[in-house]
Amino acid sequence: MPKIAIPATQSELEELLSDGAKVQNLMAEGQFTDAVKAYATAFAKKETDAAQQIQEQVQAEIRAYLKENDQGKGLERLNQGGIDAVAKSARHGAMYNAKALGAPLDADYAESGLSGFLKDIWHNTYQDAAVAARRESLKAAAASSGEPASGGFLVPEAFRADLLQLSLERGVVRGRARVVPMETARVVYPMLDVTSHAENVFGGVQGYWTPESGEMQDVSATFGRVALDAWKLTAFANVPNELIQDSALAFEQFIRSAFPEALAYFEDDAFTNGNGAGQPLGWRRAESTVVVAKESGQPADTIVWENIVKMYSRMLPQSLSTAVWIVSPDVFPELATMALSVGTGGSAIWLNNGVSGPPATILGRPVVITEKVPSLGNQGDISFVDLGYYLIGDRQALTVESSPHYRFQNGETSYKFVSRVDGRPWLKSAITPRNSGPTLSPFVQLAERA
Repeated sequence: MPKIAIPATQSELEELLSDGAKVQNLMAEGQFTDAVKAYATAFAKKETDAAQQIQEQVQAEIRAYLKENDQGKGLERLNQGGIDAVAKSARHGAMYNAKALGAPLDADYAESGLSGFLKDIWHNTYQDAAVAARRESLKAAAASSGEPASGGFLVPEAFRADLLQLSLERGVVRGRARVVPMETARVVYPMLDVTSHAENVFGGVQGYWTPESGEMQDVSATFGRVALDAWKLTAFANVPNELIQDSALAFEQFIRSAFPEALAYFEDDAFTNGNGAGQPLGWRRAESTVVVAKESGQPADTIVWENIVKMYSRMLPQSLSTAVWIVSPDVFPELATMALSVGTGGSAIWLNNGVSGPPATILGRPVVITEKVPSLGNQGDISFVDLGYYLIGDRQALTVESSPHYRFQNGETSYKFVSRVDGRPWLKSAITPRNSGPTLSPFVQLAERA
């Protein structure tokens, strides 16, 4: 197909970027970046504050397109910063950061890839002058990451972003939380210090109707702050030396599959259950949590429709379109058999037949099943949460180190990946609504039913 003439108006550009065949042609001809920039320029003339929204939407749409059409190389370029890194959305767990500590190292491994990087840091690699120079550069970069005592080699940003992107598919919290890039080992972030909407919002912002030439009210808003500290999360594995030496691609595939899954699992567990001491403070421990009591006479280890309805009613109204249900696997039978009593009869609520798969939502909101929450009957076995009110501090510096000693007699090399993150609930306490009704929160849990 010939090159496409890139239009100048917003409506024509939207039509162009929504056509899958034309988008594929744009990418093949190297015109895709120009089309996206033209759209951003056209839209920004109308909405000058919409640049971030453009990037977020384009990133989401193009990533979905690349996955659906099996465009692996295009997706890799997107992860590594194509289209000006297309979108670094904090709300959606942005991956690549051109300002991250590992970004200057990307060019050194543009051709050899992750397997080339891992072989360079391997202790058995023949140390010619070029490799030695790269190793020293990687070590020096790791030392500048804020904790030189940890040692190891700084992972190039393109690889860190790629591994983290893979981990998103296995994690519950990160992809839904508000991610804060950390340029230092500690970042102080504004916190919503609000307990009531009776007189103000956001901890002290008040509104008044003021007559013309009338005196303005003197009111000061109060904002708290939350400190995010870069705690260390370590993933450790032993790899046969033959795998590293004889099959670089297989070794790279092992790293891409095993380590993202491991980091995502333990990171996600801390974001959910962490106690805040040398690790993140999990959302289940948020001070703003609302706990919905069980029904009078409710049997142990059960969930009834009234529990669901009351939990939904305690969610912040502005979060009803973004909250998700997070449940333990053994909660599923309770959901599948849940019924609503009507007079002397009743009807199924969630699962109406056993032919098709179970619904993916409750009251229109997604259901996420995870083993990282308490089992059936314990507080938090089912929760209704808006993880947009959970902050993740990401140092955006991943280091890796290999050692021949621990498993020497087995002919294996031990690899250690270290990521530095923190997590904290963003809201300090539950909120009393303006109508003085029951308190509301983005973190709602069902109480114990023992």
